[in-house]
Amino acid sequence: MSNDLNWFKSSYSGPQGGDCVEVASCPDVVHVRDSKDTALPSLSVSPDAWDAFIEAV
Repeated sequence: MSNDLNWFKSSYSGPQGGDCVEVASCPDVVHVRDSKDTALPSLSVSPDAWDAFIEAV
């Protein structure tokens, strides 16, 4: 399923890699994964939980 998603990284992420995450948003869930190893499982959270996380950081 995660291969069918439209993943994106923050505009603050540089082309050299590093400590980045990728996000793919759907109507009912937000998927988050490690951009350095995209074969690892992604974390799935509700849009409300994601909004609260973004607001907190």
